Amino acid sequence: MSSHREAPEISKDPVADNTDVYAFVSPDRPDTVTLIANYIPLQAPSGGPNFYEFGDDVLYQIHISNAGRARADISYQFRFTTKVINPDTFLYNTGPIRSITDTANWNRPQYYSVTRVERGDDDDDHRSTVLATGLTVPPVNVGIRSTPDYANRFTAAAVHELGHGRRVFAGQRADPFHADTGSIFDLGTLRPFEFAHLIPSAAAVGVNGLQGFNVHSIAIQVPIRDVTRHGHTPHDVADAGSVIGVWASASRRKSKVFDARHGKSASYGPYRQVSRLANPLFNEVIVPMAEKDLWNALAPYQDRRFVKYVLDPELQRLLPVLYPSVFPNLAGYSKPRLDLQAILLTGIPKGIVPGFQNYTGPVPADLLRLNVAVPPSKNPNPIGLIAGDAAGFPNGRRVADDVVAIELRAVAGATIPLVDPSFTPDGAAGVLNDGTSNTNTPYLDAFPYLGTPGGGYQSKPGTLVP
Repeated sequence: MSSHREAPEISKDPVADNTDVYAFVSPDRPDTVTLIANYIPLQAPSGGPNFYEFGDDVLYQIHISNAGRARADISYQFRFTTKVINPDTFLYNTGPIRSITDTANWNRPQYYSVTRVERGDDDDDHRSTVLATGLTVPPVNVGIRSTPDYANRFTAAAVHELGHGRRVFAGQRADPFHADTGSIFDLGTLRPFEFAHLIPSAAAVGVNGLQGFNVHSIAIQVPIRDVTRHGHTPHDVADAGSVIGVWASASRRKSKVFDARHGKSASYGPYRQVSRLANPLFNEVIVPMAEKDLWNALAPYQDRRFVKYVLDPELQRLLPVLYPSVFPNLAGYSKPRLDLQAILLTGIPKGIVPGFQNYTGPVPADLLRLNVAVPPSKNPNPIGLIAGDAAGFPNGRRVADDVVAIELRAVAGATIPLVDPSFTPDGAAGVLNDGTSNTNTPYLDAFPYLGTPGGGYQSKPGTLVP
């Protein structure tokens, strides 16, 4: 889930597949915002001899909308280049890799560039600034002999300073997302509540379907003033300029030709978007199967055609059927889901949640909306805003936010009273969850925040060991 296999076509192209997007005010550097985009889902650590890597033929981007139009006002672009040092060996490395610059033993290093693109006054006017080139991607975690002491040797070394308070990281990390994908997609079963399912069985502990897998992450940390509308650092939560919309994308060139002389394809022409992601689970759970591929090709400002699926979500209709007698109030609710429209498509206007807003304007668009004037929480609650923690999802998204539980509760009706006080949520709506937690390596306290990737040698199926 999240965006690990959310549409038929992108499921065939994992190198370009967004898995998760995060946006939050950095807890250890509160004058900065951290943006993270993960790609390449379901990486088994023991993926050799051809280990997972970013695509040289993919344009990866993290976008920021700050002018209320659901268009990219600022984009950070990442392009990768792979080198083969020794063409006469099949090995990823021929000895222990001691550092991110150790190409004596490391046969397939990757490098990347970072470019900042800012929209001008005209939609066709873009100013591009190359922030860095030749930055090194750390090796994947092959094992204790090939990449010894991975956590201490490679992570910090691969955090590159870009100047002016900016820093970046691109490389393999432990998948931070957790969800009981095996259960949820088995006719909407939630193991903690499966005794009440239409096809009942004994309640059980949730199983994290992402347990034991890595992803590839692109993380960038920049001063808040770099991404706001007027280039300042807002401190007033009510200020419209304090809200940004964030999403990530992957694009490929329009034409692809197989070159039989070299046994591989070559790409030509302009880039075209093949994947995007903002709010977790939007394409997976909201958009119907027949339109998922189209959704991936469109820009957020074109999301008006999907509003009807938010106002009348299929999952809302399924819950009372799958869990008879558990959701009688939800079953009888036939009004448009204006609460979900606010959470997912416009942001929450002033006056809905006391002292909070992250409204980006009337243009309906799937954006991860972050009010940067909300300071990091001193006691973060993984249930985020609906548990009273305004620094958490759906105000941006932190790596530890339990977005599956939050969105399940919202769809089940827990957030309807925000816009319709006459509705009383069913008792289950406030406690709904899939029973999972992060079972991969622990999150870090500092940038890039995501845990150390599991190693190919030391990890076993379903168990990630750094």
